[in-house]
Amino acid sequence: MEVKKQIWGVVPFLAMVSLEGCTIALTIMAKTAITYGMTTFVFVVYTNAVASIVLLPYSFIFHYNERTEFQQSLFSFPLFLRVFLLGLIGICVSQNLAFLGLSYSSPIVVCAMGLMLPAISFVLSILLGRTKINWKSPSFITKVVGTMISVIGATSEELYIGPAVRQHPSSSSHLQFKHKLLVFTSTTDRWIMGGLLLAAASLCVSIWNILQLGVIKQYPQVMKVASFYSLVGTLLSAAVGFFVVNDSSAWTIKSSFDLFLIIATGIFSSLIRNRVQIWCMQMKGPYYVPMFKPFGILFATFFGVTFFGDTFHYGSVMAAFIAGMGYLTVMWGQINEDNGVGEDKDDKNNDHLSSAKLPLLDEESKV
Repeated sequence: MEVKKQIWGVVPFLAMVSLEGCTIALTIMAKTAITYGMTTFVFVVYTNAVASIVLLPYSFIFHYNERTEFQQSLFSFPLFLRVFLLGLIGICVSQNLAFLGLSYSSPIVVCAMGLMLPAISFVLSILLGRTKINWKSPSFITKVVGTMISVIGATSEELYIGPAVRQHPSSSSHLQFKHKLLVFTSTTDRWIMGGLLLAAASLCVSIWNILQLGVIKQYPQVMKVASFYSLVGTLLSAAVGFFVVNDSSAWTIKSSFDLFLIIATGIFSSLIRNRVQIWCMQMKGPYYVPMFKPFGILFATFFGVTFFGDTFHYGSVMAAFIAGMGYLTVMWGQINEDNGVGEDKDDKNNDHLSSAKLPLLDEESKV
């Protein structure tokens, strides 16, 4: 019985590691599809359309036995306006920026910029007055240091690419075949633009997190909220896509690879990842899931070195690891703050009396 309990305790770890591996694999596949002709705007519309189709019926099943006596209806104007903004910022704007940034860069840049999210949220919380500037607080200082490390990592990702892992393409026919099938990185002429777009996407996600807090407080049925803002985001993305993409043939799915990627990304990002993360948090606590985010760097590095060594650069890896250190440092400061480690009691009480804390650990998927 004890052995079974220990084995079951490892399951959340394996689930989260697998989740990050699947995320990077889908990111590489998305990079490949975009490089070989799929328009980023079309990809965002189709993947979110699949997500909406999956989420709408699932959300009603998920909340079937829950009471629905809330202060406001989801379709009341104030709440619907917030749901509209969630769809606009969290899907239409952030995902289009993210996939456009991916088209100009690589999956490891996506990892590095995604790890900026806690730092960006921390800065926003200060600007909005949700976090007091307190240089006597160890947790505050820790988060400031983590933010600085994250910025250094992101800046290094932009400015220093470094030499390729393999200076010449591998002579291995197996690796050459893989290289033709999949694409990992772009040429460096638009590298900085890609990073800036991804950083802007992370900023949008941070703003989306703030809006989400208010909506969930008024309407706690999370999956219903997610399904409706997913639908709104899909419609808004479609409107933008039809305006930007003038070629009607761009809306045609040209290969079984593209079709598989759209369906897999839609289902994975809307349902599988959310359910696994919720389950792991219920078993291990709220900080368990975010601690696995840096695993994306390890998977991106593994895939890059193994299959794309001639286009995979040392500088990208080092910068991503620096960003990962910054991410974990901010996380450490947040955990210490929530646990009251080294905090002045009065300051801690004042923080709780202020508006709700930013969800530094939450994120909206870019893949």
